[in-house]
Amino acid sequence: MKTTIDIPEPLYKHAKIRAVETGQSLKHLVLISLSRELDAPTSAAPEGKSFMERRQLLPGYATAMKAGAYRPAASARDVTELISEDRDAR
Repeated sequence: MKTTIDIPEPLYKHAKIRAVETGQSLKHLVLISLSRELDAPTSAAPEGKSFMERRQLLPGYATAMKAGAYRPAASARDVTELISEDRDAR
């Protein structure tokens, strides 16, 4: 099967040089590299945790989040109301 992919120029040059150094075609190098990547064991999520459970927040963001900085205030109006009002004003 044929496919077309865009390879950044520095990566292409590096791959082409490696192919020449090892005496193989660029196609062969790409196929072997792809096979190795796909045959390598995948790193499963630890203990079945989701991405959101595994993510690491920047320290400042984590501190602000724990302090409640990103929760809407009880008196805050619904975002859809604000959008509707803005749209009506136009």
